Amino acid sequence: MSNILVDVVYALPNKQYLYRVELMPDSSVEEAITASGILDLRPDINLQKNKVGIFNQLVNLNDRLHDGDRVEIYRPITARKKSSLNIPK
Repeated sequence: MSNILVDVVYALPNKQYLYRVELMPDSSVEEAITASGILDLRPDINLQKNKVGIFNQLVNLNDRLHDGDRVEIYRPITARKKSSLNIPK
């Protein structure tokens, strides 16, 4: 059986990361993220805290991938103070 190609993406406000990885069929989301090398480059990513998805659908790290999937690593939402939102009074 042929290997599969999967994209791994992570976006920050001012920078986006996109890696294409080649994996064995039936590889997991976690295996794709590890193979991309993003965890070495971005130590702020914690797979126990950051949610992950495939094409904007939440998934688990052990979910299996298909050829052409896009694995997304989501940043935690941080609340901003109302004063920093420039809300008119």
